[in-house]
Amino acid sequence: MTIRRMDHVGIVVEDLAAAIAFFVELGLELEGEATVGGQWADDLLGLDGVRAGIAVLRTPDGNAKVEVSTFHSPATAGTAPKAPVNTPGIPRLTFVVDDVADVLDRLHAHGAELVGTVAQYEDIYRYCYLRGPDGIVIGLVEELQ
Repeated sequence: MTIRRMDHVGIVVEDLAAAIAFFVELGLELEGEATVGGQWADDLLGLDGVRAGIAVLRTPDGNAKVEVSTFHSPATAGTAPKAPVNTPGIPRLTFVVDDVADVLDRLHAHGAELVGTVAQYEDIYRYCYLRGPDGIVIGLVEELQ
């Protein structure tokens, strides 16, 4: 076997504190924060002079993690495109939640914007996409059975 497990999903954001607040409101738990940099970070990322703040958040069951980071240096070249969700290469993070409407209401205060509408597939689930910090596409699934 070549893969033992998926470790985490990493996302670069402009405002680390806002991204942490968003994911905590969603229900993830903050595992830790750190500032990283130095030669090892330069080598890893193929950049010079890396200094970044990072935070790792985990799902309540402990099986999935999201790492959000913001770069203090080097300067970024631009921002990620807010392309439609059917654009190749646009990642989506999807979470199962207890109540889609409740989560949408709570995340709205953190700048979340619904992409389409909340759709219901038969009597199986409710599903929607929203844009979170820096345009990150988040899927919310409410299981009805």
